[in-house]
Amino acid sequence: MNASAIPSERLAALHRSESERFIATHPRSMAQAEAARAHYLFGVPLHWMRDWPGPATLAVERAQGAALFCADGLRYSDFCLGDSGALFGHSPEPLAQAIAQQAERGLTCMLPSTHALAVGEALQRVFGLPVWQLALSASDANRFMLRWARAATGRPQVLVFDGCYHGAVDDTLVDLDPASGTTVRRPSVLGQVHNHHAFTRVVPFNDLAALEAALSRGDVACLLAEPALTNFGLVPPNRGFWPVARELCRRRGTLFVVDETHTLSTALGGYARAHELNPDALVVGKAVAGGLPCAVYGVTAELAQRMARAKDSAPEGHSGIGTTLSGNPLTLAALEAALTHLHTEANYAHMLAIAALLQDGLLKRLHAAHRPWTVTRLGARLELQFMPRTPRQAQDVREHAQGALESFTHLFMLNRGVLLTPFHCMMLASPATTPADVERLLSVFDELLTALAT
Repeated sequence: MNASAIPSERLAALHRSESERFIATHPRSMAQAEAARAHYLFGVPLHWMRDWPGPATLAVERAQGAALFCADGLRYSDFCLGDSGALFGHSPEPLAQAIAQQAERGLTCMLPSTHALAVGEALQRVFGLPVWQLALSASDANRFMLRWARAATGRPQVLVFDGCYHGAVDDTLVDLDPASGTTVRRPSVLGQVHNHHAFTRVVPFNDLAALEAALSRGDVACLLAEPALTNFGLVPPNRGFWPVARELCRRRGTLFVVDETHTLSTALGGYARAHELNPDALVVGKAVAGGLPCAVYGVTAELAQRMARAKDSAPEGHSGIGTTLSGNPLTLAALEAALTHLHTEANYAHMLAIAALLQDGLLKRLHAAHRPWTVTRLGARLELQFMPRTPRQAQDVREHAQGALESFTHLFMLNRGVLLTPFHCMMLASPATTPADVERLLSVFDELLTALAT
């Protein structure tokens, strides 16, 4: 049965029923949401938080391992994990201990702490690149890396893929007009006054001909890319795509910058290391320090020399790169603990096995229910996609979007103690995720399929 065969009226009625169920079972979350309107824009500390489905945003009392506990005393198997921020689970003991110990020794001083050397050595060991800098978020790290790339190359343009996500980086908040093939302003971006679309080119993912054409003018400082699109539905690369793309960048003198913030789920060291992409620069945020606000960016020795020359040849003053709290002692302590105890082969072996178990269970159920949907997996990250095949470009996702069905799926599962990522049907497996968590999700998914069939 095709998903489109579910009548919209039927789906709307199901959603109303789930909304009523949420209201009845979450009185404290409902009350907090109402009271918070007096203090926060849209009633939440970050306006994205209202994008969760349901009549109100869930009020979390605590998060531990792969579980959340809300204000109403309900437990949730968490497959969102802070949209990757808690990829290694919520508050792992080594991380919590390191943060607590450092909190007594100082939080920030704009000087390198005694953890700095060990962190630098661990970053090289885990990710492979020799020279590093720290930031507070991947948005910052990507923003800073674009400045370094333009400064090091003397080129004005950057190149991204249609449907990419690199955080709140103005240069990347642009769209591809499919009719003309040109870069245009993204209409949803607020307060936009700068002409970023004149300095950023956008091409379809997995399209080598379009990539080569965009690089052909010789004015692109860098290609900033996720190894797989992750925030526009999970879109993996075609076989052989990255080796050719990497060579095209080299041939045109364009730096290849990989944003592993979400694809860190692939394997220890991320997708780039597992697949030998050999980028000129690498950005990792969110989960790199176990969920504490932190991001890192690393570069090759050759690029580091070019960056140093650019800085040394510039006048004294603010480079536009860096923030006061970057590299603070608390972050370094957390990062050392995370790189030592969380980024391990044993953790990834467990995460990947759990994700494979979940993928197999979902696919078997879809086949039995004759639903033409698919499940795409990248390491410990997988996504239920309401389309007949794994997408290859962002346009595939646009053409098969099932917004109402996605929203209903999220709320249905939340009401039964399973949390998915709110912006799409993404699921993550952490070292703390158990086969029992998988069984819980699959049991609720059985209920979902039954509800949609009646």
